[in-house]
Parts: sequence; structure tokens; C-alpha cells
Amino acid sequence: MSFKSIDDRYVAATYKRFPLELVRGEGSLLYDAAGRRYIDMGSGIGVTAFGHADAAWISAVTAQLSAVAHTSNLYYTEPCARLAEVLCTRTGMARVFFANSGAEANECAIKVARRHAADVRGLDNAVIVTLKNSFHGRTLTTLAATGQDHFHKLFQPLTPGFIHAEAENIEEMQRILDEYPVTAVLLECVQGEGGVNALSGGYLTAVERAVHERGALFMIDEVQTGNGRTGELYAYQHYGLHPDVVTTAKGLGGGLPIGACLMAEGVSGLLGYGDHGSTFGGNPVAAAGALSVLSRIDDALLASVREKSARIFSALSGAKGIKSVSGLGLMIGIETVRPAAEVVADGIAAGVLCLTAKNKVRLLPALNIDDAVLDEAIAAILAAAAKGVEA
Repeated sequence: MSFKSIDDRYVAATYKRFPLELVRGEGSLLYDAAGRRYIDMGSGIGVTAFGHADAAWISAVTAQLSAVAHTSNLYYTEPCARLAEVLCTRTGMARVFFANSGAEANECAIKVARRHAADVRGLDNAVIVTLKNSFHGRTLTTLAATGQDHFHKLFQPLTPGFIHAEAENIEEMQRILDEYPVTAVLLECVQGEGGVNALSGGYLTAVERAVHERGALFMIDEVQTGNGRTGELYAYQHYGLHPDVVTTAKGLGGGLPIGACLMAEGVSGLLGYGDHGSTFGGNPVAAAGALSVLSRIDDALLASVREKSARIFSALSGAKGIKSVSGLGLMIGIETVRPAAEVVADGIAAGVLCLTAKNKVRLLPALNIDDAVLDEAIAAILAAAAKGVEA
């Protein structure tokens, strides 16, 4: 049996995989079982921040594997402590809870918000406001937080206590804040799964002000936008925001599962002994990989991300078959005349692997993708978008 046949037989049928068996990679290039080369413009949905077979990351991870791979959180390990220190130092946050995914990081943020309601605000039946078209995870609670109805239909009853507001409508947000016992607002600066929609700085600033004026928490989901993806270490830093809680995952581990919930000083003491936990959270191998990633996300790398982003926007905007280009940094959505799935399929045929988000082709290339490789991918995307489209 081929690996595909084995997978189809034994793995839960929750994924619609492309008919590719990928066997090795190098940088932004991947190769299938037949030896065919592909340019990876998805980086494992924003995970492999420095591409495949990254030498520095492999060195950090294998060194830790050779020392100690797992201890649980009953004991101290240096990578966990150092990673928490780096995250707090570079964001100004006070403490970090480590989890294994973005959904788990958001679960922690929700628990912080609920504890804030109980201990600080004295609120009964407090609610958390998220945005329509948002995506915060696939657990029952983070599905409830997600502002997309089609995710909800088959899994009722979901966790109660969430209200979904219209993005970019500050009047509606203010009304909800005044009408309901709101303990927190949780939002993404760029709605990734919702269509790669970047929220405006004016709206984000206004929401933060309105939330803090009412004593609620301002929480940012940086699961996909974080760790250099948008051209800053975290997307909220583009706008001078001061969130109480920040969640992140995906690109943080460079390929290993890790999530983090960062808490500002004012809320860092809300979770105490026994209030939360994770067997694998802060795993020393995953933490070592994350330290390698963060050590290389410096000013020069972030400037390069912004330059590559401008290169992509310039090449695609107004091109044949392309209606619009959205996003921030190397998190880009392309609205095409043709169905996005068809453009992605033609991209695969041309040796370029892209993603979709709603009705858009989505690009999440490695932060350090080579310019020549990027130009080759852009040319293939332009050709796929223009195919069969009248001038």
C-alpha cells in the first residue's frame, strides 16, 4: 500500500488533502515522492517560519533532544524559562503560559478573562466579545469564540458567553460594551481564516480605548499574525497597542507544536497554582526550537519581510484576473476572478503550493524566502489567476 492508501484507510477523514506525498524540503522548496519540486508559499499554514530543514533550528532542537526531551511542568528546564524571558522582554508582557497550539493559547486567554470577571469586576455571566469572520480555534470553546456560523452548526451546544461584533464598526462595539457585562474583547489584527482581512489601525485603537475605559480586557489573537509574519514581531506592534493578553502559536515553534498566552502585569497574577496546566506545555524541545526562531527575528529580518510584502503587493495588485490583494506583511490574500480553488490547483500543476481562505488564495511563505524563488512563485500565481480570463 502507498502512504496515501494507508492514510486514507486509517487517519480520521477530517482533511481534504491535495494528492501530494511530500517527502523532503530545503528552505522554501518541497519535493514529492516522484522527485518533483514545489515552491512552498504556505509554510505549513504559517508554521515553518524559516523554511524546511533549517540548519540553525535543527541544531537547536537536536541538541535539546540529546539532553532531555520532556520533563512535564513538575520541574524546571532552561529552554522553557529562557523562552518566557525572551517573549516578555520583547513584548513588555509580564508572564507566559505555554500550551501546545493556538486554540489552547486562546483557551488560556479565555480563562484569564473569566477569572478577571469573577475576581476583579464581580460580574456574573460575563461575556467575551469577538468579531464576525474571526477564527480562534476548533475546541468547543474557541469554536464558540469564532465568529463564523458554519463552524457552529454541527457541534451544539457550544460554550456560552460570546458575542460576535461587526469588524470596523466601533459604534456597534461601544453599544455591546455598554449593554452587556463584557469582561474582554478578543480580536485578530488580520483575520486570517476569515479571508486575510487586515483591520484598520484606527478601529483597533478605538476598540482598545473603549474596552479599557470600561474596565474590560483587550486581548489580541496573534496565532497566525505573530512571530514576524506581518513585518513586526507581533501585529499589534504596528499600531502602538497595549493589550492585556496576547496569544500566539504557529510560527513560534518553527515546526514543533507550541502555543503561548502572554499576560500583562495587571492580569499576570489571575491564574494561580492549580488554575490551569498542560502536560506538554513548555516542552524543552519545542521551546528550544522557538528560541532559535525568535533569536533570528531581528530588525533586519522584519525589514526584509516588509520589503518582500511590498514586492508581492506591487506584482499582484491590478494584474489580470486579480480583483484585490489584502493582508499585511507575508500574510496575503488574493481575491481572484476565477475560483480560488482552481487557481491553487493550477499553481500546484505549475509547482507552487498556495492556500485558500474563504474566497481568496492565501500566501504565507517562509519569512526568509529567497527573492528569486519568490519571483518564480509570483509568476506562476499571476499565470494561474489570468488563465482563461478576458483582458
